[in-house]
Amino acid sequence: MRFVDTNVLLYAVSSAHADRAKAARAAALLDETDLALSVQVLQEFYVQATRVGATAALSHESAVAFISTLLRFPVQETTVPLLRAAFAARARWRLSYWDAAIVEAARMVGCDTICTEDLQDGQDFGGVRIANPFV
Repeated sequence: MRFVDTNVLLYAVSSAHADRAKAARAAALLDETDLALSVQVLQEFYVQATRVGATAALSHESAVAFISTLLRFPVQETTVPLLRAAFAARARWRLSYWDAAIVEAARMVGCDTICTEDLQDGQDFGGVRIANPFV
């Protein structure tokens, strides 16, 4: 299974001309069936997609509707064990807490790959590998 990070979701709803190729790739990726997400990713998506001042910001209703379509995938909840695992990952790999939480959420939901452009393509975090779907 592959874990989808926030940037993939944001590209999937982007109407910016400069994002056209990434938007198409993100939409194609979200048509796959072997994906998973976390509550953190869904929260980050909502905040960024509805942010006042964002180019082509989504309405609350549109963002919630899009998130509802993503609930067909397994979603890792934010739990105390996830928090503790993220603390350990942060210390081990010197990641930000938020990136460490993504890595550990992916691991907990059973993914061996994280689809993101926010970490180094090919990097391995103890069996969870980064794959940039936009390269």
